[in-house]
Amino acid sequence: MIISTIAFYLFAAMTIASAFMVISAKNPVHAVLYLILAFFNSAALFVLLGAEFLAMILVVVYVGAVAVLFMFVVMMLDINFTQLRQGFLQYLPIGGLIGIILMLELIFVVSGWALSPDAMSIGASTASASSDLTNTEQLGHIIYTNYAFLFQTAGMILLVAMIGAIVLTHRQRPGVRKQIIAKQVGRRPEDSMAVRKVEPGQGV
Repeated sequence: MIISTIAFYLFAAMTIASAFMVISAKNPVHAVLYLILAFFNSAALFVLLGAEFLAMILVVVYVGAVAVLFMFVVMMLDINFTQLRQGFLQYLPIGGLIGIILMLELIFVVSGWALSPDAMSIGASTASASSDLTNTEQLGHIIYTNYAFLFQTAGMILLVAMIGAIVLTHRQRPGVRKQIIAKQVGRRPEDSMAVRKVEPGQGV
């Protein structure tokens, strides 16, 4: 019990600290790295709560997809990456620090489960006391019954945000010929070809 409490406060403190560094970092690359650290600590908190599915989804979806998407956004910004590549060694300490923190947290979680003799019994009693359904099935029942409309609303908000991001980043370039589907579909054969009668011995 003491180990889980210490782990909770450790992961919570690291989540808050990394979230603060995301909004306070001047370099966007540093901000994305701190965001990944915040995601990992949040996933560790979900593991402590017994929601392994949410922890895995947080790591796979947000760290594997959203953080990469943020990296693409950083690449779209007007940043002098040549100057950043010249000072590559200045990012090594902060990257190494984040890697060491993640490694220590993983070791702490694994050793916490190994050192606690009643960890497995507590987890088994909690699972049996709730129901025979798995954590993922319980989460699905709650989301799609009690919070179905809120879940759909969140999806619509994300869709509007995606469309807004596309509109904001779309740039009009002069001299670029665009495809007009309606004009292509409504085109007649007479508009695109002409039949000419060529007399014998004459060229086209």
